[in-house]
Amino acid sequence: MWDYTERVMDHFRNPRNVGKIENPDGVGEVGSLACGDALKLMFKLDDDGRIADVKFQTFGCASAIASSSALTEIVKGMTVDEAEQVTNQDIAEFLGGLPDQKLHCSVMGREALEAAIQNYRTGETSKAVLEGEVICNCFGVTREEIERVVRENDLKTVDEITNYTKAGGGCGACKPNLQSIVDAYREETLRAAEKAKPRKMTFLEKIHRIEDTIEQEIRPLLKADGGDIELVDVDGDRVQVSFRGMCAQCNVAQFTLKDVVEAKLHEFVSDDIAVEEVKA
Repeated sequence: MWDYTERVMDHFRNPRNVGKIENPDGVGEVGSLACGDALKLMFKLDDDGRIADVKFQTFGCASAIASSSALTEIVKGMTVDEAEQVTNQDIAEFLGGLPDQKLHCSVMGREALEAAIQNYRTGETSKAVLEGEVICNCFGVTREEIERVVRENDLKTVDEITNYTKAGGGCGACKPNLQSIVDAYREETLRAAEKAKPRKMTFLEKIHRIEDTIEQEIRPLLKADGGDIELVDVDGDRVQVSFRGMCAQCNVAQFTLKDVVEAKLHEFVSDDIAVEEVKA
């Protein structure tokens, strides 16, 4: 027995918006009876371009029925552009979560909505047609579908792909291809993360930043109270300074050192910097 949330069971036992709409503005069909799940979604817009009515017909398990019911409740009242932003995660979260092995039902709902919107905008047939390389012949899942679901849900294993798309859940012959898709996505994300890492400053760049911060951020503050500051030395992350003017005789110089000088250097240069005062 699957561990369903109360909300999933409610939408399964009391599904909302089941049926057909006469002369709908958009219709989308996904899945097939041969694969075990099929969903037909249709909607009607009001004069303001919002989804005034939305209904579904589905053949599938409790999760498929609950996901379809939840989707209709989510999009009702939305514009088409707003509805287009709904994700399978939104459907699962609306239901308080779905068992891992049933997450493909939320993906099916999102695909049906996209097909209905495509039908509304172009008038093209709403029946999903397989395009591109079919990776899983048992369930008719293409490479494009799998790669999209992997990216959108940050999937990292073949089992997760099966949970979200059913691919690999039949004969299993496609699992090596699924693994290659996961591996390619992992390499892509690692490259992106590496590229996004900030370049480490050279020592010369660090000195210039310290000098600029002292000149533009710190010295004006100290001069406003009759003081001044001089950069004495930079040794790695250790910065030595010397106070001048009123700051050199101030009883709270140590507070100024930490709360002004070091704080500003942390903000504009590096959190690793430690400031020391050198007495003149």
